[in-house]
Amino acid sequence: MLLTSVPRGTFDVLPKEVGWWHHIRDMAGRTCDQYGYEEIVTPIFEHTELFVRTTGETSDIVMREMYTFDDRSERSLTLRPEGTPGAGRAYLEHKLFLEKSPTRLYYFGPMFRYERPQAGRQRQFNQFGVEVFGAASYLADAEVIALGMDFLSSLGLKSLGVQLNSIGCDECRPRYRDELVSYFRTRTADLCDDCRRRLESNPLRILDCKNEQCRAVAKGAPITLDYLCPACSAHFEALLQVLRAQGLAFEINTSLVRGLDYYTRTVFEFIYSGLGSQNAVLAGGRYDGLIESLGGDPSPAVGWAMGIERLVMTLEREGIRLPEDPRPKVYVVASQDTSTQGFDVARRLRQTGLRVEMDLLSRGFKAQMKQADRAGAAWAVFVGEDEIAKNMATVRDMVGGAQQQVEFDRVAEFIKSSGAGRSVENGR
Repeated sequence: MLLTSVPRGTFDVLPKEVGWWHHIRDMAGRTCDQYGYEEIVTPIFEHTELFVRTTGETSDIVMREMYTFDDRSERSLTLRPEGTPGAGRAYLEHKLFLEKSPTRLYYFGPMFRYERPQAGRQRQFNQFGVEVFGAASYLADAEVIALGMDFLSSLGLKSLGVQLNSIGCDECRPRYRDELVSYFRTRTADLCDDCRRRLESNPLRILDCKNEQCRAVAKGAPITLDYLCPACSAHFEALLQVLRAQGLAFEINTSLVRGLDYYTRTVFEFIYSGLGSQNAVLAGGRYDGLIESLGGDPSPAVGWAMGIERLVMTLEREGIRLPEDPRPKVYVVASQDTSTQGFDVARRLRQTGLRVEMDLLSRGFKAQMKQADRAGAAWAVFVGEDEIAKNMATVRDMVGGAQQQVEFDRVAEFIKSSGAGRSVENGR
């Protein structure tokens, strides 16, 4: 075992990359706030039964992807593989429906699934998701779809396709399921081993199989829209009308079913073609039976989730650049004899909101200036013995090279008024 290697399926987010994560979270929080969604933070591990009941006993996640363990009291616990069951549990446990109806929530956090690591898909990954509990209307479906589009647009993503389908409800889905089983049963020789197993336990999942041979067989399968009951059909048509009225482009994909057992009626994905076969950036739908499966009164729900790692990959492949921090970076240069005064100047500048670094290794002025340049500092503030005697710092523009002396108490004001946002990178 190499102690200098992360476990398979995990990764480090390094300082040069973490800016994307902060930016995504900031834009996500801002968009959710505009829509009236409030953040919720749930535990990283939950009772295993929570996921068995909601995600589905026959789902791939529950059958072979969950990280499950017994604690010292022999209770079965599971690292959460997704965020919706925990949000639903919290909604029910804390009676959030009494505070506000519908209840609009969003969450961030790490999830865990034991699956084959690949680009944009790891065993530990991070999700951003939204949930609406207590709203049966097609308007709730439209709202979460619009929120997702507005959020991704705020990041600069434009080349996205929205795919939609309806998989019906408990009233109409049994008839469709029977037709689907009849169709695939005569073609089992052409199905992969997983889909042969799914045929009896969850035949809709065959439509979502990535095996090329199974996909070819599925093209001729009955489609869900032909079996919808009047209520499901009306719900889907009303949703499409709202999306058209808003100018939100979409495509109906009758093979879209999603991989979790709790979905009902609307399912959708936001697709970015540049990601290959794993091309869904955001995915979700309606799950009106989720809360009831946890022992609560029937409560409709709809939402979606996205993986942050895959989103970052999408942004980079689109050539979208991370916005630069508008605050100028300052480097305080002091000698060993004036380091205490330099430390004081640096701290006071930080308290005004500036980004400030200073030397911690007792290097000479020349070495410190090289370090300031490497750090991308827009300004160097010299605190030497002459400056202390005059109570004035020497402030150098690292881009233009001009410098002048400024009273210590006015350094922050001078820098902010002399072109905030400039940086060495921008000046080159």
